[in-house]
Amino acid sequence: MNSSAVVRALGALAQDHRLAAYRLLVQAGPDGMAAGTLAEALEIAPSSLSFHIAQLANAGLVTQRRNGRSILYAADYAAMNALMGFLTENCCGGGVCAPAELVRQTPECC
Repeated sequence: MNSSAVVRALGALAQDHRLAAYRLLVQAGPDGMAAGTLAEALEIAPSSLSFHIAQLANAGLVTQRRNGRSILYAADYAAMNALMGFLTENCCGGGVCAPAELVRQTPECC
């Protein structure tokens, strides 16, 4: 993943509704969620959801497909993994990171 794609992805996630929608889609798994169900869960209007999903889709984080009369949205796990890989590529200077227990106890670590 190149840095301009990372900036687009992070920019798309840098909004409350979009971040919440993306997290719900990640939890939903590869089958995704219907647009109406997602809008209900987020307590936003369907038109607002469309706007937010378009931002996530333009960043390559979300896919959409039609299933009959419904539109299903799903997280793009390959894009999510690429983003996480980019962000953690040089974690701990290439060495072994501290165990999770140590990181939770010492905020200055990593």
